[in-house]
Amino acid sequence: MARQLLGKEVTEALNAKLIARCEALKEKGISPKLAIVRCGENPSDISYEKGAMKRAETIGVETERVLLPEDISKEELIAEIEKLNADDSVHGVLLFRPLPKHLKPFQTEIENTLAAAKDVDCMTDLSNAGVYEGKELGFPPCTPQACMEILDYYGIELKGKNVCVIGRSLVVGKPVAMMLMAKHATITVCHTRTVNVEEIAKKAEIIVTSAGVLNSLTKDYVSPGQIVIDVSINWDPSKKEGKGGIAGDAVFDEVEPIVEAITPVPGGVGSVTTSVLIDHVVTAAERTLA
Repeated sequence: MARQLLGKEVTEALNAKLIARCEALKEKGISPKLAIVRCGENPSDISYEKGAMKRAETIGVETERVLLPEDISKEELIAEIEKLNADDSVHGVLLFRPLPKHLKPFQTEIENTLAAAKDVDCMTDLSNAGVYEGKELGFPPCTPQACMEILDYYGIELKGKNVCVIGRSLVVGKPVAMMLMAKHATITVCHTRTVNVEEIAKKAEIIVTSAGVLNSLTKDYVSPGQIVIDVSINWDPSKKEGKGGIAGDAVFDEVEPIVEAITPVPGGVGSVTTSVLIDHVVTAAERTLA
């Protein structure tokens, strides 16, 4: 039976450190603050917003919601972001994406309006450059950082390890590959055009799967002794007696008996992501002291 790498344990450890850091900032007259910008009433955005605000309250981080109509113009949205850039009391800004359809042609312009110093979920080009250059130009995406937090918490050595990353998105695959490489791992990135993904994955010591395809990581992809970090959140209609529920890429019942350790879905990477977001806000506040 594989060891389950539970996000709850990682989150509890992160939160304890964050509370102490937040209190230290407040003693110096700085109260970390997150602004959440939402256009419209997307249910998944609202759900994440509630979770982020609850986690922020637990840590002692202030929150401000900027609720905008779904039909907001590009100019109006940019103006709202510029207000937050100029507001010294706001240390981090989370803009929910994808943006409404009519704004998609202007998404790059809108995203890069945000000051990188307040970009706590890697929305700007400058934040992305920071990930690839290893510089503090903003912040990495929260989900790849959550993967790194799990590996660190459970003492999984990365130096010299062969890691297979399945998926090449800007949201997870590419940034997590760069972050793993920064820890001196050797990375192979597999994607939809990769030949013999199964063979590459079986030879790896660590697999990070972010394909976003239900049941795509089967027993044919894994071997004994491996660590599997399952990032994806997919809808599985077969769970809970046909009522449906979330699941990762891995066919858990097949993979778990073979590998050494695995993150469950739910209860793995996703549960750490919100604490990482709040960590970025606290870090942004700390950087104002430099």
